[in-house]
Amino acid sequence: MEEVKSKLAVMMNKALELEHAARIQYLTHAELIQGLNAEPIRDRLKEIASDEAKHEEKFRTLISDYLGGVPCMGLALTHPGKDIPGILKTNLANEKEAIDFYRQIYRKVTESKDSLPYEFETLEHEVRHIIIEEQEHVTELALLLAE
Repeated sequence: MEEVKSKLAVMMNKALELEHAARIQYLTHAELIQGLNAEPIRDRLKEIASDEAKHEEKFRTLISDYLGGVPCMGLALTHPGKDIPGILKTNLANEKEAIDFYRQIYRKVTESKDSLPYEFETLEHEVRHIIIEEQEHVTELALLLAE
């Protein structure tokens, strides 16, 4: 059981680093948006950054309270942006990468159900909920890009 929790804590710490980076990246990109339609795009990027902050908090809680781990303070790589299409494409790609990785965490949680008798439902629910919110971000960014 402790091996499963340790492995999940490592995976979730990587997810936490992705969320740290995403929040900072969205906030920075929002400040770079300029032009005729800048305001609604800036507002949306800031709103997504707020969602990422909530994901950070969820991962911290899962790591410390449910897995007995120590949440990291690291930061995944961030990516600069120059113009609106580039910023939106970069963030869309990052959201898809995050979803793909969070699905790995979700699979590990569900495969480890029997080893997590007092943690499983919370872990499964929270990770699934984060994936759903990230999927919403993908949809919103794709709509902004008209893809």
